[in-house]
Amino acid sequence: MAKSVLLIGLEPTLIDFSDPAYAAFPGFDSKKVQAVPDADEANLNALGHDAGMCLTGFGETAESVIRERRDHKTYDCVLIGAGVRTIAPNFFLFEKPINVVHAHAPGARLRFNTRPDDAAEAVRRWI
Repeated sequence: MAKSVLLIGLEPTLIDFSDPAYAAFPGFDSKKVQAVPDADEANLNALGHDAGMCLTGFGETAESVIRERRDHKTYDCVLIGAGVRTIAPNFFLFEKPINVVHAHAPGARLRFNTRPDDAAEAVRRWI
């Protein structure tokens, strides 16, 4: 039976790439950023998982967007992307998905990628 995986990341069109916090991503724009989770989702589905994406904003709606997505399906694994976790100004945003998963999907395993292209490896560490 396929394991369901939810990929949580930032809505790329909301990212201000001129912000120094995103200096680690030179040359990136919203299309290049969107290509990363799209490829992760496609790769995970090709590997036999049931992967879906949840893209959030930076504000209070992030929690409700994640909760709504979770309410429609039970996930075995939730991967929270590096844009949410590793960019210093997003630290408090990172708390939102952690708390939503903890409260609404307590059986889901949390996974974290180490690079933009290793979501499948992160999921495989659990499955």
